[in-house]
Amino acid sequence: MTPAKDTEKGTPVRLDKVAFSYSEMPFLFDVEFAASKITAIMGASGSGKSTLLSLVAGFETPQSGRVLIGGTDVGSSPPSVRPVSMVFQENNLFAHLSVEKNVGLGRSPSLSLTGVDRAAIAEALDRVGLGGKEKRLPRELSGGERQRVALARVLVRDRPVLLLDEPFASLGPALRDDMLDLLAGVHAEQAMTVLFVTHQPEDARRIGENMVFLDNGMVAATGSVTDFFDGTGPEAFRRYIGAGSGGSRDIARKRT
Repeated sequence: MTPAKDTEKGTPVRLDKVAFSYSEMPFLFDVEFAASKITAIMGASGSGKSTLLSLVAGFETPQSGRVLIGGTDVGSSPPSVRPVSMVFQENNLFAHLSVEKNVGLGRSPSLSLTGVDRAAIAEALDRVGLGGKEKRLPRELSGGERQRVALARVLVRDRPVLLLDEPFASLGPALRDDMLDLLAGVHAEQAMTVLFVTHQPEDARRIGENMVFLDNGMVAATGSVTDFFDGTGPEAFRRYIGAGSGGSRDIARKRT
């Protein structure tokens, strides 16, 4: 793929005292995600991981506070105009559209595609290992291939911020590792700012650079992935992954 344009590099994401609530569950996020880094977001179910991503994407609106992308307040901007792409656990492919057309939606929601668009789609499909499968329908693909289609759509959208909400959770360990490595390769080329929600410590260690740990609807701790897993990470995080004193080191050694 073509490297990211200089104007799209260096795009930090900040939630500035963002408050939101579902019924009786309040959330308060005050955190910055470093530009062009992969930040793993972890925490127990209900801690606010998906809610945080939805606030950045524009699917939810803060009750107070600001959502800043590249220093610009996007709180009043609809999802379609935010400089953001998102991949969900369910890949959100249209069952009646071919692989090529599902990816093409990233360039044109009406599928009014130019020759340049079609060339970009073909390049993206080659990049994710789906060259030659352009005419297949989603039902004719494996789960991993469907997620590759979703990732190809991200590539043709060419946005500086990528949000990932447990996109590989349903895949087996070997296939998940392949997808993580593919994502890391795409990130190295595109220099996107990546916010990656996962329940898997191994996933965070494999591709993450920074970590944000959520607890009870708030940001409980931030830091480098290395710091979280070297045995000196926050106590709440060590409890979450089931590690006592020294336990985090044991987990770290499994992947080295």
